[in-house]
Amino acid sequence: MINACLWLVAAFLAAAAPAADSAGPASAAPAMRGEAFTVSGRQTQGGWVRGQAPAGTVSARLGRTPLTLDGDGRFFAAFDRDAGHSQALVAELADGREVEKHLLVTPRDWRIEHVNVARRPGGASDAFLARRAPELAAIAAARQVDTGAQGWRQDFRWPAHGRISGRFGAQRVYRGEPGAYHSGLDIAGGAGAPFYAPADGVVVLAAATPFSLEGYLLIIDHGQGLNSAFLHSTRLLVREGETVRQGQQLGTIGATGRATGPHLHWSLVWRGQRLDPLLFLPE
Repeated sequence: MINACLWLVAAFLAAAAPAADSAGPASAAPAMRGEAFTVSGRQTQGGWVRGQAPAGTVSARLGRTPLTLDGDGRFFAAFDRDAGHSQALVAELADGREVEKHLLVTPRDWRIEHVNVARRPGGASDAFLARRAPELAAIAAARQVDTGAQGWRQDFRWPAHGRISGRFGAQRVYRGEPGAYHSGLDIAGGAGAPFYAPADGVVVLAAATPFSLEGYLLIIDHGQGLNSAFLHSTRLLVREGETVRQGQQLGTIGATGRATGPHLHWSLVWRGQRLDPLLFLPE
């Protein structure tokens, strides 16, 4: 009887051993996973990443910029047009430790045009500045609104059809003095042509009257601090507070504000960082 019991125990252990070996790496994987940042995206100037923070993270940042974490520790982060070549992701864990990951941000060869003329002297008039101040305040306030939108998770789509007439980052230098660079992507889609939401979001600004520079301006919050702005529209078809879905028509292309012809100017901003919309679109 004892021998039979010993045989049964040995048989059980022999049968269980292979299962334990094969289960070992799999059971260890969850412990290994989540101990460091994982990211994917476009790690270049004007680009972006989506990522997963380490397990136990209570707060995280990219450089000095705080990140918003969803319930699963996922986040969106991005790199300004003039971002440095190394950016640090830092997570503070519940046990007091810090986890850091350095991201290599590749430089871009921006389209720079050197012109042998001086910049025009003088500045804006007092009347213009008085009109501009509340417009700038409205834009800044809109970009601070956190609606909880989830468009940041999506693969973005083209907002309009047409020729690219202006690229992000292009800049003129006047006898060694740099002018402002182009902050968005211009699409010459034709006057009255429709434009659409590139991703889900919530309308945080819809100009009832044309702004001095932007014309009929529309800003959409995509969540996590990422927002789209659409300039120079003829008319807007959505209102502030409205939830919009990817592919929904937002308005029609025009030349309101300061524009030399009908086109859609689309810009993307993440927490004050200006981004290249082309890097959000299918290659």
